Amino acid sequence: MAESATPGREVRATGPAGAPPREIRVRPRTVVAVLLTALVVAGVVWLLIEAWQVVTWIVIAIFFAITLVPVVDFLERRGLPNTLAVIVVAILTLVAVGLLAWAFVPPLVDQTTDLIRAVPKAIDDVTQGRGPLGFLETEYHIVDRAKAAVEGQTGGSVLGVTAPALGVVRGAVTAVVAALTIFFLTLFMLREGRAWVARILDLVPEAQRPRWKRVSDGIAKTIRGYVAGNLFISLVAGLVTFAVLTATGVPFAVPLAVLVALLDLIPLVGATVATVVVAAVALGQGWLPFAIVLAVLVAYQQAENHLLQPFVYGRTVQLSPLVVLVAVLLGGTVAGVIGALLAIPIAGSLQIILTELLRPRREAAQAPDPADAAEASPS
Repeated sequence: MAESATPGREVRATGPAGAPPREIRVRPRTVVAVLLTALVVAGVVWLLIEAWQVVTWIVIAIFFAITLVPVVDFLERRGLPNTLAVIVVAILTLVAVGLLAWAFVPPLVDQTTDLIRAVPKAIDDVTQGRGPLGFLETEYHIVDRAKAAVEGQTGGSVLGVTAPALGVVRGAVTAVVAALTIFFLTLFMLREGRAWVARILDLVPEAQRPRWKRVSDGIAKTIRGYVAGNLFISLVAGLVTFAVLTATGVPFAVPLAVLVALLDLIPLVGATVATVVVAAVALGQGWLPFAIVLAVLVAYQQAENHLLQPFVYGRTVQLSPLVVLVAVLLGGTVAGVIGALLAIPIAGSLQIILTELLRPRREAAQAPDPADAAEASPS
């Protein structure tokens, strides 16, 4: 039972019979601090939600900057100042992207154009019930169902091509702006990132700085390993797809391989979606190419999920396959594709922080007992 004291100042609580009353003082300063903290947290959450796209660009730039830091360090050890080293890294990056574009963009554009031109014929075959996909009309009457769905739409949504066209243009402009923004953010982070890390560490008590320096270095190593490992796995998926499509004579091997490589960056669902798309294109060439392509891609997915990913992430991020799976599921549920992409490095970073926090207890448990040491020493 409680007896109120001065409102907003203290509360007098009575304990068991005969025990003196306890006074719990609630200062106005404490109430204001709690309210301000709640407002700051709410403001940060609101800012993250409203500026989610920009936050995503910043996170991607951080990943790229952490990955490229060893190159900048290498150039600095060769005598280049930091600014010049960052400029050299930027030039090398642009040259690498330019070489890749020169090697892959022409066939990618040509085969993508052929793929777009082949779509009307494929649709006509389906409508007439011809070809490998003709069963969609003869057995499932997909054309009639599509017509029924179109009839349920308004005239503006059916005939209005302006909105889709504007959507494509808007998406292209957004992609260009995102690429340029991420590029310059990465350069600025390479230029000033270590100084910001040093300033943050200066806020930590001096006795705790070595611990948190190890944490920051471990997180950087984890992110660097995750980016390198993910790109490597994606490259392998694209090469496997290109090889099987070329061997079976399925057209559009280059754009489909690029699509598989990009979608494979998305954990869990990316490779499955890519397999469905590639198998659908292979089905247009007949049942035998379809069966071969589907069997090879499914077999590769199993090998990637059970052999390649655990091996690569085990060496780069040092996470068990179970932790990787749980982290990706939780990240995808909370934040969609971006959450799935960030789940593994976040889990690896949390593991590093937890390991460092438990380090003193583990070292104390492993230290020899002084009494045992005294008994073991010769008299």
